[in-house]
Amino acid sequence: QVQLVESGGGLVQPGGSLTLSCAASGRVFAMNAMGWYRQAPGKPREWVASITITDSTTDYSTSVKGRFTISRDSSKNTMYLQMTNLKPEDTAVYYCNTGKYNGGTYYSDAYWGPGTQVTVSS
Repeated sequence: QVQLVESGGGLVQPGGSLTLSCAASGRVFAMNAMGWYRQAPGKPREWVASITITDSTTDYSTSVKGRFTISRDSSKNTMYLQMTNLKPEDTAVYYCNTGKYNGGTYYSDAYWGPGTQVTVSS
């Protein structure tokens, strides 16, 4: 099993920045890729970004490309999401998870963190 815990959420003004962290523990050596998802009130959970474990290849949704940066530190078993130029529509609970790539598409595995709230408001 893999345990994931997100941190770094909070309240930020539009145009501001925030960095989320996701600490992984357990069978981290078995991971293929990791990703960030978010869920706004009344909306389905949506994929935001993902990164491969082997060579840190990254992928982004069109709504965050150019504003968010996903990265990982293998020595700390931690993944990050740097968010800049935040907009009110970025308000959501952000979740990290494990997954794998198949045919260039990221697919989630069963392991998810509990989530961290990001609120973008003036």
